[in-house]
Amino acid sequence: MELLTKQTFLEKVFNYEKNKEWKFEGKLPCIIDFYADWCGPCKMVHPILVELSKELEGKIDVYQINTEQEQELASVFGIRSIPSMLFCPIQGKPQMSVGALPKEALLNAINDVLINKKVEAK
Repeated sequence: MELLTKQTFLEKVFNYEKNKEWKFEGKLPCIIDFYADWCGPCKMVHPILVELSKELEGKIDVYQINTEQEQELASVFGIRSIPSMLFCPIQGKPQMSVGALPKEALLNAINDVLINKKVEAK
């Protein structure tokens, strides 16, 4: 799991300064967790995301964006509530999910949005 700054976001996910239309820059589909250190539900989701990033290594990337430090990124995506997660497939538009999701719901979203097939976590 990697913490993204605006610069690494532009390189690894979407360069919104260069492109008006969504153009995914990554090599693997990804989940981006918009969080803050003071957020209780964010703290509940964090260990699940760490687990999934290990279990699905090589299949998806898991990123985090601290909304306190990266306010421009939070603003670009209209983040009003955290945790919010952006699911970015290789092809197609990203999908946003708001709120703390349990592991099973995250796996379902990964399967439906990112991978388009059933994967089991280890």
